[in-house]
Amino acid sequence: MGGLRVAITGASGRMGGELLAAAADHDDVDYVLAATRTPEAVPSGDAPDAPDAVVADSDLDDALESHDVDVLVDFTVPEASVDYLRAAADSGVAAVVGTTGYDDDHLETLDSVAESVPLLRASNFSRGVAALRRAVEAAAGALSGYDVEVTETHHNGKRDAPSGTALTILDDIDEARGEAAERVHGREGDQPREGTEIGVHARRAGDVTGEHEVLFAGNEEVVELTHRAGSRGIFAVGALDAAAWLAGRSPGRYDFGEVLDAGGENEDDGASRSQ
Repeated sequence: MGGLRVAITGASGRMGGELLAAAADHDDVDYVLAATRTPEAVPSGDAPDAPDAVVADSDLDDALESHDVDVLVDFTVPEASVDYLRAAADSGVAAVVGTTGYDDDHLETLDSVAESVPLLRASNFSRGVAALRRAVEAAAGALSGYDVEVTETHHNGKRDAPSGTALTILDDIDEARGEAAERVHGREGDQPREGTEIGVHARRAGDVTGEHEVLFAGNEEVVELTHRAGSRGIFAVGALDAAAWLAGRSPGRYDFGEVLDAGGENEDDGASRSQ
């Protein structure tokens, strides 16, 4: 098998640019097809991050086949993402998805896509966040009676709140404790803490790439677990690592944790549920 041939959607956007830059330096990537609503905004010619080809969104279906793409990488918005993923399924192209904020109908589309092609969806492609999640699960199980607060901070242009990563962490806590806690989003007025609720706080400011903090408090002690992303590049590199791992696998849902645990090996062990 030759080098990986990837298609990057939303290539003129913030994460699209990071993916183009990461692909230019990624050892496994040999070919990059960029898809965007604004092809003129994508680097071209001798630019270091220029893809091998650029197409408009409307031409993606044909381009996936004519350019022999292995994996589509999507970090866009839910409404556009589901169209890109349908195109991938129709062309038999695997998909790595970092888009967040899907509603129930969107998620049904992802399930349908995964019946035709391998699909790996993650709320975060940072190795550090993967480690944070595992630490949070361990702490939630060991500190079962402690209060929990989850705070996330992102740049002022982020649309969904709480972040997809924060929601995944909340699910991890519920699973570790064996119960679904009530999630209280911010507090105002007379709001004493009740039962096993978890406080959830979303902050939007400046150009913050992403910060997630989980606080456990009880028994006259406090435990804080925090991850801060220095750049979006870490998510792009993680997504391309996932794409290289996913190529050639059987249809189904996969998890980024499997990529980390495999250490880069690409043996098809079947699909498992994604986060």
